[in-house]
Amino acid sequence: MRRRSLLLAALPAGLVTLAGCGDDKSGSSRASASPSPSSSPPPKIVDGPLPAVTAGVKFGEKPTVAKGSGEPSKNLAVKTLIAGSGRPVAENEFIQANYLGQIWDTGKVFDNSYDRGSPLLMQLAQGTIIDGWRYALLGKKIGSRIEIAVPPAYGYGKAGQPQAGIKGTDTLVFVIDVVSSFNSGSSAKGKAVAQNDAALPKVAVNTDGKVPKVTVPKTDPPKKLVSEYVLEGDGPKLKPEQTVLCQFQGLVWESGKTFQQTYGTGRLSQFSIEQMQQTVKGLAQGLNGKKVGSRVLIVVPPELGYGDKPPSGGLIKKGSTLVFTVDILAAM
Repeated sequence: MRRRSLLLAALPAGLVTLAGCGDDKSGSSRASASPSPSSSPPPKIVDGPLPAVTAGVKFGEKPTVAKGSGEPSKNLAVKTLIAGSGRPVAENEFIQANYLGQIWDTGKVFDNSYDRGSPLLMQLAQGTIIDGWRYALLGKKIGSRIEIAVPPAYGYGKAGQPQAGIKGTDTLVFVIDVVSSFNSGSSAKGKAVAQNDAALPKVAVNTDGKVPKVTVPKTDPPKKLVSEYVLEGDGPKLKPEQTVLCQFQGLVWESGKTFQQTYGTGRLSQFSIEQMQQTVKGLAQGLNGKKVGSRVLIVVPPELGYGDKPPSGGLIKKGSTLVFTVDILAAM
């Protein structure tokens, strides 16, 4: 069973979802999150004290961190160990990061992503991550390694995290490698693949974060599920148990009209493939096995979409075939 990161707030199955897949005006696919583990005024940021990293000092290596010495600061201590050269991270962006977390007083490691072999994917927004991370990482550049010491007020508060052995008085030490970030202007960056089948929609290959134009042919839709690369990325293949971060648009084949999209809306979509299997089965099946970094065209026949039970009041009718383009930005 896959282990959930302790850093994340208790989110529903999809932080930002395609639930309902109705008319975009319905407001579905908006962010939804429970309150963060802590919610405090912005902290004073200081440069120490911080324990030494004694091994694994390169970006991407699992670090070994000494036990804290003396009393930790009551403020948020932040130090850049390796300065990256990418763009700075902004509020509300999604980031991928590897990290190790341990307790100041004991040096006990309570969580790390290096052993899992997959970076954490989360949004730097109130309610989705502990405040110590949210404030410490703002403005840091992609490719940076950051060390921070988080007092309880900006971690898990007085309640702590008993299941991880974290008391309400514990200061937490993290080493964080900021791998990548994504925002509403992100798009797939893969290699264009020839679109030679005249019976399928043609999808634009722009990579500027703007909605790619889709031209649906004036012919009958295919009877079976179609899943084809438009831009083929070089990332790992998606697995059924993963959560996907993406840009997408959905159109109705019969009318050619868009019923929902993230492009140009100021938000991204994040959902688990397993969750999508319960909502739009064909979309989940079409994404499974596709590479991160790709743009994918997925044509969903009615029996793998909404069949004779479409969302009420929207553009999708009984028996509609659905056309999706999905830019797979990241997965966890």
